[in-house]
Amino acid sequence: MSDLQEAWADLLRRRPTFRDSLTIYGDILEGWARWSPPRPLALAPSPEAWRGSWERGTPLVAEAAGALRAADVEDLVGGAMEVLARAEPALAPALQRFAQAWDRGVIGPAALLPARGRIGSSAADVSGLGADAVAFLAGASLRPALEALFAPAREHLAESGWSLGICPFCGSPPGFIDVVEDGRRVLACHLCGGAWPFAKLRCPFCGVEGAAHQVRLTPEEAREEGYLVSACRECRGYIKEVDRRARWNAGPPLVEDWGSPHFDLVAHRQGYWRPVPSIVQLAR
Repeated sequence: MSDLQEAWADLLRRRPTFRDSLTIYGDILEGWARWSPPRPLALAPSPEAWRGSWERGTPLVAEAAGALRAADVEDLVGGAMEVLARAEPALAPALQRFAQAWDRGVIGPAALLPARGRIGSSAADVSGLGADAVAFLAGASLRPALEALFAPAREHLAESGWSLGICPFCGSPPGFIDVVEDGRRVLACHLCGGAWPFAKLRCPFCGVEGAAHQVRLTPEEAREEGYLVSACRECRGYIKEVDRRARWNAGPPLVEDWGSPHFDLVAHRQGYWRPVPSIVQLAR
């Protein structure tokens, strides 16, 4: 997590005008850095089963749901709730209901994991917190635990031919796009830190393919080489991307996403949405 903290500090040096408005993200990274797992977290080695699951088009989220206990992520979830309550005080009553449901065991780690490309939908139904707020809470809390859990499976993905628009590990929709040195498009998962190659002209959210369905957006007041919003005319979903051939000093996908709220504003003003919510969505 210290690498993410260093990258975040570097981004704020590049974009100092966002320093005050994006303190919530720095607080989240501090909570991740302080966290220590109460027990070893890692999926039991099962490469053949993982590859079989991927070949069937099924992410490994069920394995994560069975492996994570409430005690494993209690500190992470509690810290993320405190940060979210400070950032959006209007959410405090719903967060209290969420905490009560967690304490009773009605909501646990499995309820925060993705199902059919949506993050934490069952927890939203139980707590009344709202889908965007629950998805934001999941992303603000589970990352360190899921990174550790899926670490043994990462190296085996290349053998699977995974081509779907959801994370092959946790099942989350992607949060960012990297265009890498050879021009390939790589999707990044904010929830668990996974990454996987994806078709250049396909929407990761609805699967429609072709240049006619895609639109590129950039802020008029801040055209930054290498950065843009990739949006779909069909489902109206959007995702931000960075071309690392033009922006070689860009930080990790999570940091670049968090540190570019002006691109989110452009997309929202034109009626586009994202399944991995930003603080801009919660504020709206």
